[in-house]
Amino acid sequence: MSRREALRRGLAGTAGLLLAGGLPVSVLGAATAPKAKAKSVIQIWMWGGPAHLDTFDPKPEAGSDYCGPLDKPIATNVSGIRIGELLPLLAKQADKYSIIRSMTHGVNAHETASYMVQTGHPSGGGLVYPTVGAVVSLFRGYDAGYRGLIPPYVVLTELQGRFSEAGFLGSRCKPFATGGDPAAARFVVEGVVAQGISDERQKSRRELLYNLNTLNHAMKGDPRLAALAQCEKEAYDLILGDAGKVFDLSQEKDDLREKYGRNTFGQSCLLARRLVERGVPYVTINYKGWDTHKQHFQIMRRKLPELDKGMGTLLEDLAQRGLLESTIVWWGGEFGRTPRILWEAPWNGGRNHYGKCFCSVVAGGGFKGGQVVGESDARGEEVKTRPVHPADLICSLFALMGIEATAKLPHPQGLSVAAFPPAPKDAPSGGMLKEIM
Repeated sequence: MSRREALRRGLAGTAGLLLAGGLPVSVLGAATAPKAKAKSVIQIWMWGGPAHLDTFDPKPEAGSDYCGPLDKPIATNVSGIRIGELLPLLAKQADKYSIIRSMTHGVNAHETASYMVQTGHPSGGGLVYPTVGAVVSLFRGYDAGYRGLIPPYVVLTELQGRFSEAGFLGSRCKPFATGGDPAAARFVVEGVVAQGISDERQKSRRELLYNLNTLNHAMKGDPRLAALAQCEKEAYDLILGDAGKVFDLSQEKDDLREKYGRNTFGQSCLLARRLVERGVPYVTINYKGWDTHKQHFQIMRRKLPELDKGMGTLLEDLAQRGLLESTIVWWGGEFGRTPRILWEAPWNGGRNHYGKCFCSVVAGGGFKGGQVVGESDARGEEVKTRPVHPADLICSLFALMGIEATAKLPHPQGLSVAAFPPAPKDAPSGGMLKEIM
């Protein structure tokens, strides 16, 4: 048998093994994808589900029953792309991001939709899969030699509580939720900054504890006590040393803080930039307030300018600092909202849950800017072209983070579990987003 024939048979056999192992068709051929560029991810999680028609897929031609009073979309700095009228700063940044207008999974419940979008797997089946953040913290955090005192997976500022973010990966990959409010005069970070206690008082407390620790004095050199002392040192380095200063936004110039917006979301965006600047692999901003069943448009006139200011400044700031090339920014929620407005009581101008067709936005880290992937129909009710499922987007993100398509997740019972989520069953899928990678 010639070398050429041996090579051909070997590749065919490898492909068969990959398919038999349940890896998604979307990742086969991932070796031809562009070289991994991303080092970190900032996920802007639109908690509750944002309306695609009011943000990145406006449909003014559909009429007032669909667009309501937000019927004047604005042109962006990329010819042919329009977005919602309350996002002027993001309109000036469209060359930095791509819009996916054909996201779909068909799930309309918060818990199950959130789980699917953040893991790539449908709920049920006996396993609780880890979120994207947990997987990245494993492969690009602990397994990549990450040694920062700040955990590799940070959530600003509170967990959703809908499911375990770490899944079967366990506590090692559990995110660190900061708590507190970065827009407050003093950002009280859980376990790092104590309410009402100054740094000087913390130092005095540490000195007192050291003096009272007679066991340590009597057993100097004991390896067990030495390990305990090292843990204590690292904890205090985070509380009082340079590592913890990343949470001190007073170190930033006032004009930049104002530009981001003096609110929880805006200051969370600024803090996310500071965290990835320090090398933290994954940061999630859990941005509440988008479950707008009632008084939707009143809420949008308040929330959308807040989103525009925070996210728009984040993209600009990352680009100016040379960080956007190595940082993926991923915007989206668990689903969209009903394109047809519910004017009747009790909704009185609201939008309900809608998983059939919605939007996501990606920028940086190897994702091209100034592009639109997929298309919804004239009313934003159905995917018209290029359906994109959560698994397709997640596989694309993993590829740009340099996670191998054949990578396996450690399972406590020794099961063989692929890191890349599989393509959805019995549903059309366009596969990985290679057109913007």
